[in-house]
Amino acid sequence: MVCTGNICRSPTAHGVLRKMADEAGLGARVQVDSAGTHGYHTGEPPDARSQRHALWRGYDLSQQRARQLTAQDFENFDLILVMDAANERAARALCPPALRHKLRRLTDFCTRHRSAQEVPDPYYGGAAGFEKVLDLAEDACAGVLRSICP
Repeated sequence: MVCTGNICRSPTAHGVLRKMADEAGLGARVQVDSAGTHGYHTGEPPDARSQRHALWRGYDLSQQRARQLTAQDFENFDLILVMDAANERAARALCPPALRHKLRRLTDFCTRHRSAQEVPDPYYGGAAGFEKVLDLAEDACAGVLRSICP
C-alpha cells in the first residue's frame, strides 16, 4: 500500500488488508506492508486521526511506522497498490520497467465504489475524509483478497 507520506491512507489500507487476510485464514500466505512515495514522516506512527477512526472499526494501526517506498519493494511484493495518480507517477518512476505490471491503484479492486478512481487524502480535512478512506479501503481490500485467492 502506497500513499504520499505513509501516515494516513496507506497505513489504513495496510491495517484493513492485514486484518481481512488474517480473518480469512490467509495471514501466513499474504504479506502486507505500506510505504510513502516521500520520506516526510519516516519512522513516525500513523496519523492519530487515522488510528482513531481505524480503531473504531476494529483495525489497530499502532505498531506501524512510516517508511519510504524503494525499488526493492517491486521485487519483494506481488502488488504495489497506490492511492492516487500522483502516487502512481512517483512509484512508476521508481519501478524497474520489467516490474510495472505489479503497480495498480487500490481502487481498481473496488466493487461497491466502482466509480472511485482514487483514495482521497484526508490529511487536511475532517472526520468524514478518514471515514471515506476506510470505506474505500474495506471495499478494495475485499476485492484484492478475492482476486488473489478466488
